[in-house]
Amino acid sequence: MYFEKAGKENTQKTLQIAKEEAIKRGISHIVVASTFGETALAAANILKGTGINLVVVTHNTGIREPELQTFDPEIKKKIENMGGKVQTGTLVLRGLGTALKERGSLSYEQTVADTLRIFGQGTKVVLEIVAMSADAGLIPFSDVIAVAGTGRGADTAAIVKANSSNRFFDIKLREYLIKPRDF
Repeated sequence: MYFEKAGKENTQKTLQIAKEEAIKRGISHIVVASTFGETALAAANILKGTGINLVVVTHNTGIREPELQTFDPEIKKKIENMGGKVQTGTLVLRGLGTALKERGSLSYEQTVADTLRIFGQGTKVVLEIVAMSADAGLIPFSDVIAVAGTGRGADTAAIVKANSSNRFFDIKLREYLIKPRDF
């Protein structure tokens, strides 16, 4: 399925499709990107009572400004109380590569990130959060559903065979469940 436009207005539909496909296909792990927590809380509410392992991946502290963590700590508590896990970490395709870019150098990370954005911001993020979740040991190295978006909210969901960031090119985006046409 395709959305005509990218954006947070697609969040509920994206999460509902991810849940339905996980149940239908017997996939027991869903990884969701969330910067501030709203998308994560929506995912936790939709997945409540399903037995699906929810892993929420958020940005590292300091990504926007020194010492600032953008993910709402109250939302984190709510998600954890519902059985979800929240992982805060450095984005696989950002980290050191961004530091190099800001100094005028080229980085492999930026090249890979820019190439993946050809398929949409959500595509880059679903692959990145799967690697981060696998690195943290929060998901198995098997098929999972990953949910991400363009800016705020969620508009992309895909079935991804997980692997760690040091084996990034062994990660397989098996199938899009939903994504925007215009991003």
